[in-house]
Amino acid sequence: MKVVSVILLMVMTFLSGWSYGQKKSDDGRKHKIVFQFTNGQDSTQQKAFIKQLDNLSQHWPKARFHVVVYNKGLDLLLPEKSVGLTQLEELANRGITFVVCENSMKPRKLTKDHFPGFVGFVPAGIAEVIKKQEEGYSYIKGGY
Repeated sequence: MKVVSVILLMVMTFLSGWSYGQKKSDDGRKHKIVFQFTNGQDSTQQKAFIKQLDNLSQHWPKARFHVVVYNKGLDLLLPEKSVGLTQLEELANRGITFVVCENSMKPRKLTKDHFPGFVGFVPAGIAEVIKKQEEGYSYIKGGY
């Protein structure tokens, strides 16, 4: 009986160590990321940012992404200035949230009608980034 107990203990120890060492799939479900984008006048910046969003959302398909656009970054979401509006809409359809700062719209005399339907609005972009960080979102400055 003692031998059976020792063998059983060894098997249990091996199995617990083996299961502990197994990597669990990280689909991103636990991740929340807020992106700040402010450099949209440069088409290279826009392309780099869209690629970053696409890559990370494919790596973590279940993560929550929130993109806050303000200052010169508004061009990213303006149909006449964006180099990747179709790609951005596809990302929005995959669950990425895009919001524009209303404070940044005022000096440029932009209204909500200037932006595509998948875009949301916040009163102050910087305040939105801070709020998301307080809610546990990780912060990333978009672009390069």
